[in-house]
Amino acid sequence: EVQLVESGGALVQPGGSLRLSCAAWGFTFGIYDMSWVRQAPGKGPEWVSAINSGSGTTPYADSVKGRFTISRDNAENTVSLQMNGLKPEDTAVYYCAAKASSGSGITAAYYPYWGQGTQVTVSS
Repeated sequence: EVQLVESGGALVQPGGSLRLSCAAWGFTFGIYDMSWVRQAPGKGPEWVSAINSGSGTTPYADSVKGRFTISRDNAENTVSLQMNGLKPEDTAVYYCAAKASSGSGITAAYYPYWGQGTQVTVSS
């Protein structure tokens, strides 16, 4: 029932920009918190950013702070990740994830729903 589909991944040169998008189906998007998580080859998942259901809280991992911006459009059931100043170490598969909003926070939290991922490759 729950579906998350990422798009926007591409091959980009260092210093370039990409905008990832995640479209959601099958749940009440407006009461869910959303996250972006990435996984580089041979490494475990790394949390990137999150946005709460009301868009008032948007934490970022230190590695992307100041370069990435998360946003959501509850009318369109989408969450986006604007990535600027991309570095080779940003190369990874990027996933969006969803969880029902609660008082437990949005960073150290369990996100039960995940998309299939979209590949971002930063290389010259």
